[in-house]
Amino acid sequence: MQSKPSLLAWITCDGVHIDPASGKHTILGVFSNIKARSFPVVHPYMVWFLTLTDVQPGKHRVKMSMGLDPTNPVELLHREFESQSPLHRINLINELRNLRFEQPGDYSILIEVDDEPILATNLTVM
Repeated sequence: MQSKPSLLAWITCDGVHIDPASGKHTILGVFSNIKARSFPVVHPYMVWFLTLTDVQPGKHRVKMSMGLDPTNPVELLHREFESQSPLHRINLINELRNLRFEQPGDYSILIEVDDEPILATNLTVM
């Protein structure tokens, strides 16, 4: 039986810089909530950075959804990625632009790999 992918890191931040010489990732501006003066509010840019392991070789698909109703999140993005080996750590930098929040609350976030949930968390917007 194949294991499902494991999530090693999940970070919401302003950006990720990859050093061209070493390939190291520098995480910029980590945050866990959004404060707004009024609603609706549009957050211009954020990155959802995740690191996966135990991913079987081949092509895979990550899907990220969010919403105030945890039973009906809206898909924000999906993308393909490739794994060379289940031993590798795969860093995925996911840019989200102009996210609109209609009202304050705890927005549920669902991350899936090949339609299997690997993370359910939330982002507080106040």
